[in-house]
Amino acid sequence: MDTAYLNAFYEGYDEEQRFARRSSRVEFLTTLRYIDRYLRPGMRILEVGAGTGRYSRHYAAQGYSVDAVELVEHNIAVLQEHRTPEMDLCVRQGNACDLSAYADNRFDRTLLLGPLYHLFSPEDKRRAVAEALRVTKPGGLLYAAFIMNDATILSWGLRQGHLAEGLKNGLITKDFHCASVPEMVFEMSTLEEIESLMAEFPLKTRHLVASNGMSCHFADCLDGADDALFDAWLAYHFHTCERRELLGYSSHLLFVGEKDGKTV
Repeated sequence: MDTAYLNAFYEGYDEEQRFARRSSRVEFLTTLRYIDRYLRPGMRILEVGAGTGRYSRHYAAQGYSVDAVELVEHNIAVLQEHRTPEMDLCVRQGNACDLSAYADNRFDRTLLLGPLYHLFSPEDKRRAVAEALRVTKPGGLLYAAFIMNDATILSWGLRQGHLAEGLKNGLITKDFHCASVPEMVFEMSTLEEIESLMAEFPLKTRHLVASNGMSCHFADCLDGADDALFDAWLAYHFHTCERRELLGYSSHLLFVGEKDGKTV
């Protein structure tokens, strides 16, 4: 895995502010909703690819024991700046494809909410999922996030005006798939690709969730909305975010799967 592009991107990007806008916060609130649904006191959480630790810090602040693994040194520095002494939060620099620092079947909930954005080869993707699953207890839950191809065609291609250029220079293929190249930093997936990847593992699919649904395409409306309008939109989003016909148009998709074994 080539990390040069990844390091350069995050050193110049304010990851800590990614959920600052209301339109972006929909993803954060949706992911919390699906984690909280199954979380119980005393459970151990691992976040792989923790970024600046928005999820890790959130749950550590609630009293959970959390381990956070992050590859990029800049993100780790920001995470450490924002943690508080009372948090039971262990931070480790590491690679999603190698979690050998952790024993098998250790965590009740494993969050893989960033690495699959940045892994471009099928082998690396399989390795990251396999490692996350290995350290999850039987019956435990794996949360894996993906960036969706068709939402990118709409936002980057149409709204930002790059569609014709992308087709011409090969960044978008003739069958309208965003090219899988490390210099683009982000890997785009289709629903079929996600389901094919996760079907290789001993996982029962609990949920496929459009993490931000159509919010990414109506950011101007949501960012300027008053509380009543935003709350109404959020209620609509939560009501529809598992509709299969909407999954591909969300910029982010959340897969929730249960590892074979006794249910936690």
